[in-house]
Amino acid sequence: MYQKLLLLTGIVTLLYQQAFCWGFYAHKEINHHAVFLLPPAMMIFYKPHIDFITEHAVDPDKRRYMIAAEGPRHFIDLNRYDDHPFDALPRTWQKAVEKYGEDTLMAHGIVPWWIHNMQERLTKAFIEKNYPAILKLSAEIGHYIADAHVPLHAHSNYNGQQTGQHGIHGFWESRIPELLAATTFDYIIGKAQYLAHPHQFMWQTVLESAAAADTVLSVEKMLTRQFPSDQKYAFEERNGTLIRQYSSAFTIAYNRHLQGMVERRMRQSIFAVASSWYTAWINAGQPVLQPPANILFSETDRKNFEELDLVWKTAESKGRTCGN
Repeated sequence: MYQKLLLLTGIVTLLYQQAFCWGFYAHKEINHHAVFLLPPAMMIFYKPHIDFITEHAVDPDKRRYMIAAEGPRHFIDLNRYDDHPFDALPRTWQKAVEKYGEDTLMAHGIVPWWIHNMQERLTKAFIEKNYPAILKLSAEIGHYIADAHVPLHAHSNYNGQQTGQHGIHGFWESRIPELLAATTFDYIIGKAQYLAHPHQFMWQTVLESAAAADTVLSVEKMLTRQFPSDQKYAFEERNGTLIRQYSSAFTIAYNRHLQGMVERRMRQSIFAVASSWYTAWINAGQPVLQPPANILFSETDRKNFEELDLVWKTAESKGRTCGN
């Protein structure tokens, strides 16, 4: 089984082009902080399992190296569909399929529709009081919602490959949070709110992301003209390996010129994730959450967790993971 997974790792990595993510650090931070926005009736369940929800925030990114269909769930290239606000693209999945065909939609990403799918599954898990499913789905929907808040997840120039800015994706969503979040970002956010129309809420989110993409790209170009190359990049240690990455000085300057965009989108992600969990719970009838002392995952779930870790570590060792 593991040999097959290793083979799939190589194949899928070559097939999947949008191999970029918030970065493990940011995804975990977003899920972690979202827990504290919940009401007491939910906190009583989520707080004791905060470590699981935090650690498994990155499972969808690990799965990209196992399942080819996973990739499109993380992005949507809205600029492939006319101009902002992209009214030519139907917001419902069925109408979008009728107009463009499923192959086209998959090629350009499906993140808002996939979040809608996950929202319905999480609501069902609450109704059934399926505690393992609630934990898994909560962790994973948090990932997709966070991805929807990333400007370059809503644009076909997702890594600056069309404008000679290769690497800007990881720069915006990994380098900046890893360097600045712990010391400068403010995570004091209001409580989760009920989303009367969660599907519309997520569409508004990706529209906002798409609108910010040009700024993400243009500001980097402007600063690049001001910084000599030996000051734009620096060699620093990452995961025990010395790598060339954007320098601290360039990163700080970029973040300043973006006027806190990365922090703002992280804060909005945290709020949206918590509100998504809260909305699913409300729509399920606000069930009293009284799980057993030990939530037991099925043998299938445990094997899937192990396989995800194995495939991820294999991809990581070859430098094919997010942020590399």
